[in-house]
Amino acid sequence: MHEHTAGHVPTCVIAEDETLLRQALVTELAQAWPELSIVAECEDGASALEAIAEHRPDVAFLDIRMPGLTGIEVAAAAAEASPATHIVFVTAYNQYAIEAFDKGAVDYLLKPVEPERLAATVARLQARSTQPDLSSLKSLFDRLGPLPRSAGAPEPLTWLTASAGRETRLVLVEDVIYFRADQKYTTVVTAEGESLLRTPLKELMPRLDSSAFKQIHRSTIVNLRAIAGIVRDESGRGTVRLRGRDETLQISQPFMALFKTM
Repeated sequence: MHEHTAGHVPTCVIAEDETLLRQALVTELAQAWPELSIVAECEDGASALEAIAEHRPDVAFLDIRMPGLTGIEVAAAAAEASPATHIVFVTAYNQYAIEAFDKGAVDYLLKPVEPERLAATVARLQARSTQPDLSSLKSLFDRLGPLPRSAGAPEPLTWLTASAGRETRLVLVEDVIYFRADQKYTTVVTAEGESLLRTPLKELMPRLDSSAFKQIHRSTIVNLRAIAGIVRDESGRGTVRLRGRDETLQISQPFMALFKTM
């Protein structure tokens, strides 16, 4: 890794949606790796991906289950946006993690993170002088398959109650074309028009069916069934064309990697 270069301060992005767990990891890292500079602390997958693309850190600690993009999706897209970043997954899924990661070139930490395990992970990271093996990373993602449902996780939403002026609308989730963050609220766009949901996008994301809805930007989630096509421009950003609609949606550059398989 870069820390072998004279004067280089190793950098890190941490992504964990539970505040107390994120703070605990920051505290433990300060003890296990005092020279490490934490350049971003993120609580959802989209901001983690953008932070990795912006800072190109030496290491990213990614919670596997986060609102919006999973840690696995973030890592897959980050492999293109910042190929030199070493990934460490943080997971509560014991068997899921061990079976998959023990065969891969990626570290993992089980929650709650134990100081001894973190110290061993830090030692391995400090000893690495090469870039991550992206082909091994890709085969790992293929092996992982779908993320198991967490115990007690609510079923994906079917209906939403949104407001349009003085009218309250009952919106079938599968009819939603896209969701757009609107300060503390979320704009819901259907063929019938726009309405406002009094739930921020970040809180809505975990309740959406991830096989039907995809985040394309920190502030936008689109129904995959509503996409007519995706156009990539010279800068690497993308534009989504929607079926039967004139407006287009922007895909921010780091997110384009998520659509390569489509």
